[in-house]
Order: sequence, then C-alpha cells, then structure tokens
Amino acid sequence: MDIQNFSSSLVDTLRQRRQRLAARIDFPAILWSGSSSPRNYPANVYRFRASSHFLYFAGLPLSNAAIRLEAGKLTLFMDDPAPSSALWHGEMPKREEIAQAIGADAAFAIAELESYLEGAATIAVQDAATWTQQSQLLNRWVLPQNQLQGIDLELAKAIVELRLTHDAGALAELRKAAAVTVEAHKAGMAATVNAKIEAQVRGAMEKVIIAHNMTTSYNSIVTVHGEVLHNEQYHHSLQPDDLLLADVGAETEMGWAADVTRTWPVTGKFSSTQRDIYDVVLAAHDACIAKIRPGVEYGEIHLLACTVIAEGLVDLGILQGQPEDLVERDVHSLFFPHGIGHLVGLDVHDMEDLGDLAGYEQGRKRSDRFGLSYLRLNRPLRAGMLVTIEPGFYQVPAILNNSELRSRYQYTVNWERLSEFADVRGIRIEDDVLVTEQGSEVLTVALPTDASAVEELVSG
Repeated sequence: MDIQNFSSSLVDTLRQRRQRLAARIDFPAILWSGSSSPRNYPANVYRFRASSHFLYFAGLPLSNAAIRLEAGKLTLFMDDPAPSSALWHGEMPKREEIAQAIGADAAFAIAELESYLEGAATIAVQDAATWTQQSQLLNRWVLPQNQLQGIDLELAKAIVELRLTHDAGALAELRKAAAVTVEAHKAGMAATVNAKIEAQVRGAMEKVIIAHNMTTSYNSIVTVHGEVLHNEQYHHSLQPDDLLLADVGAETEMGWAADVTRTWPVTGKFSSTQRDIYDVVLAAHDACIAKIRPGVEYGEIHLLACTVIAEGLVDLGILQGQPEDLVERDVHSLFFPHGIGHLVGLDVHDMEDLGDLAGYEQGRKRSDRFGLSYLRLNRPLRAGMLVTIEPGFYQVPAILNNSELRSRYQYTVNWERLSEFADVRGIRIEDDVLVTEQGSEVLTVALPTDASAVEELVSG
C-alpha cells in the first residue's frame, strides 16, 4: 500500500465528500471495508477488494477496517499490522500513518469500534465475515440481500446522491481507467491475427492492465461466442469467419472502473453480412451518444437505440414493419435483449449493491416488458454522471428457438433472410460517456468504432 503518493488535493476531495454527506444526514454512519475471503485454505485468499462506499470516503483499500462519519469528521478503526507480518509482507504503514494520509480526525484499534456504534447507520458489505460482524455489533440484521430500512436507507439515499455525479478527484481516476482500457483493447486487436484461442487475446489485453498496476474491473469477456452475454470461457479456437467480442475494463488502484466493448473480425476483415449488422449497431451507438445531455431521460436513450436497431434490421430485410411499432411490441428484443447501459464509477455497475436505488429515480420500478426489464438506469441524466452506451445484436439460441416467441413474432421476422447472417453471433459496441453541462464527452473516444478503422487495428 503506497501512502506516500497520497496527494493533498485527494485529501481535500475526501474531506469535501464527508462534508457533503454531513449536509444530508444528521446521524453517524459506520462503513466497513470488508475482509479477504479464502479460496480453499485460510492463507490462500482471493484478491481483496474494499467496499466501494468505504473507498469513496476513505480513499485507500484498507482490509479489516471501518470508518465512522459524523458532522464531516472521520474516525478510522483498524489494527496495526502484527509484528510477524513483516516477514511475509514487508513493513506496512501503521494506523496513525494511514490516518494522517487520508486526513482522518482520529484513529483507534478496531476493538474500540463497539463504543462508537450508538445510533449509527451502515450499508452491508458483500463478504459474509464482515456482514456477520456488522449484524452482531449493531444488534440487527445487516445482510446484502435485505431491503434497506430506517436510517440505513436514509444513508444509502444520501450516498447515492453523492456518487451519482463525479467530482474532480473521481474523474481523474476514471480517465486513467479509460486510457488504460483503450490501450488494452488496441493490444487485443493487434494480437488477434496470430492468436489461436480466445485466451491468448485475453492475455494480451490483461497484460496491459497489469503492467499499469491496475486490475480488471470485472471478469473479462473475450469470446467468439458473443451471443453469450457474460461469457467467461476462453478456450474456443479462433476461426477465419469468427467475430471476436471483447468486453474488458481496467480498474485503478483506487478502485475506479472503466467498461468498454469492441467487436472485430478475427481475420481483420468483416464479411459483408457482418459489416451490415455492425453498421446497424454503430448507428444506434452514435445516435445515443449524440442525444446525451443533462435532463434527458436515460430510458429515452434506450428506446432510441431500440428504434435505430429495428430500423436497420428492417432495411436489411430481417424485420418487417414500422420500426416504432416493432419496438412497441418488443420485437427488437429478439436481438437486443438488454438495456443500453448503466452507471460507472467505483463499481463497474455503479452502486448496484443497493439494488435499483441508484439506477432508478425514486418512485420508478422496473418494467415487466421483455424489452425493458433489463434496463439498469432509469432516471434523468445529470452533468457529472458517467454512463455506458452499449447497443448490441445477438443471435441467442434460447431466444430465437423459443417456440412461444417464434409464434408471437412469426409475421415480423423474416427467418429465411435472418439465416443469411449466420456468421454474426454477437456484436456489441460500448463506450464510457460523461454527461457534461454542454452535452457529453466520450472518455474512451481514442478507441475507434468505425468498421474500417477497427479492421486496420486488427490487420495492422
């Protein structure tokens, strides 16, 4: 853990976040960082990832720590490293050094936390050991799956208001993550022509991220089976007529994420059918980004993507009818079943540990429509939000071979014409887009989306 490079400007940012929280709640909050989880025996653990709510106010990925926030002040609770730990991990900074680095107002051993819990709200941490501790100390069930109530709900709403839009400190980190992610995707494209299996392309991409002392912000998707939306297998061989879909993002040391997808031909040249579908997806991508600005409903952006995709598929002879009518009937969802995107921040799907509290404007609920039920963000956009725009086209067997759906849409889908596009399993194009006062800024704009430019990056 490097606390030497913890800048004074970052300390000021953390203090400002605490003050902004204090303006929204009149009770103390305790946020736990979480602890490492063993893979198979206690000393062999998964990589530790601190709770994002803790990171937002404390700034450092401290393990087995907690912070108490009240009236703009922060008290840190953590133990000094055991003397024996120096043998295995080297000399680690002590509690007082860390407290000074993050601008804490006081610091105590973790055992002292019990004396500071009265009237405090919290948010459940994902690992079982920590939420068990939270429940025991607070004498109430604090579980990730439980619906938030009382002051815990008030705290969550206050944090959502803070984290929905990003301050300068957050944006600096998000730009770092975006820049490294762009480099990683370019490396993956360049490695594809000589790769034999998906894993080799994944390795080229994650090598870039690791070399910048970052990690992936989610399990990488690098696959010729783009129709499997969250495919995390990498053993498939690369065939000349394949498209490779890569959904890979970097996460900075401070925990801030990027999330980018590109789809490219293994040979460096799209077939005519692949190019046709790619251009439909790209048209939706570009139209959605052009529409982003403060006050615009994100749901409207999703429906715009649906309409552009439907229109493109009508032009190709795959769908039959008026695009707006097809969207109203959810016909587009046969090929574009997910939402247009989500929030990005400390979590790649930011604050989704809170369910739809962050993603949905108060009073709104998820639709039960086939074409809208997976929409992760449904609220007006604000300047300072970072969102993804990620339209796609997929031929998912579980959808297209569903007898009920085939019957429902038998007169709107030209199945014979669709069969001519068998070399398109899945295409997605995704960028991270910052909402600005004037409109938007694509943080990942340095990674081309134009089909010819993508071909050039792959073929060299």
